Amino acid sequence: MIFTRQQLEELEDQNLAPYAIRSKDSKGRQHPEDEPEYRTVFQRDRDRILHTTAFRRLEYKTQVFINYEGDYYRTRLTHTLEVAQIGRSVARALGANEDLVETICLAHDLGHPPFGHSGERALSRLMVDHGGFNHNRHSYRIVTEIENRYPEFNGLNLTWEVLEGIVKHETEYDVSDARDFDPDLRGHLEAQIANAADELAYTAHDLDDGLRSGLITPGQLAGISLWEVINESIGRRRSDPLDELARHRLIRRLIGIEVTDLIQSIDRMIRRSNIRSVEDLQKLPYNVVGFSEDMHRRNRELRDFLYNHLYNHYRVVRMAVKAEKMIANLFDAFITDPTILPDHYQEGIDEAGMEQTVCYYIAGMTDRFAIDEHQKIFDPEVLP
Repeated sequence: MIFTRQQLEELEDQNLAPYAIRSKDSKGRQHPEDEPEYRTVFQRDRDRILHTTAFRRLEYKTQVFINYEGDYYRTRLTHTLEVAQIGRSVARALGANEDLVETICLAHDLGHPPFGHSGERALSRLMVDHGGFNHNRHSYRIVTEIENRYPEFNGLNLTWEVLEGIVKHETEYDVSDARDFDPDLRGHLEAQIANAADELAYTAHDLDDGLRSGLITPGQLAGISLWEVINESIGRRRSDPLDELARHRLIRRLIGIEVTDLIQSIDRMIRRSNIRSVEDLQKLPYNVVGFSEDMHRRNRELRDFLYNHLYNHYRVVRMAVKAEKMIANLFDAFITDPTILPDHYQEGIDEAGMEQTVCYYIAGMTDRFAIDEHQKIFDPEVLP
């Protein structure tokens, strides 16, 4: 049996909650296109994002550990895929549009520069007098301007709802700038789910990578509420060794507990708010997506621990210092002598300006490409 787009849209009508966005109700694209016969508009957007250069580059961009520090640590790509998996699970349980959630999740980190938040801090500081730099805005810029794959328009020509989800991406570390997308309205349910999935994923997986690396130890985690809960749930005692299998079980249990709490908390908020439509949800003065008060408190405790013992571990900080210096050196070198930029970036200086052009070039680099560029420019023994 073949399912046409119209039939897929009918299935959405039958299966989605009244406050979920239907693909047939999309506000559309800036440039009208004939839609595929066997995909909804959000499925098409998902596929367009997957085929971008920016998405492939995420494989070699930092989550916490630099790419060359090990093959088993998360990268921006694996983090993105894990966020999408969690987002779909939550959306499915609540009757939200899974395809829209997945698409926003897959796009949410496209604009990250090399070296994770260290790279973003460096570019933000360097661009403070030239419009600044924010990876959320750069993600939007990538999908609307930079990725050129179609003769009729720049960017990917994504639907309004996907773009709104990208610009209204908010976490503890990210603040949205939604001036062109009804800034007085909350993000739709699917955007809010993507935001929560991002926070849930990086907390659990940074804990996993921190334990794997040895930068944090089970002993340091003693007394952390969530750590004690998940250990008790699998029958692990403090004195038991933390082998690889036990670590997998603990992280899996942590994600399961968090996802369950998130789904149940969202359901309570939706019922309490008497939401009947997408518009009802977006007009609320608060987000409906969030953890219970108890889980929020426990997550805060765990994130504070990670901040103090992992993100501020001297080995991570040393690499962050190196990364920021590399980006600053590259930025200054390209500004001082733009003739060392690739030709197609030199050609864009008149339109975008010198600083913006250099910023876009550096933001698109992977970790290893930035390191290679730095060596080519500053190491006399390395060929340019």
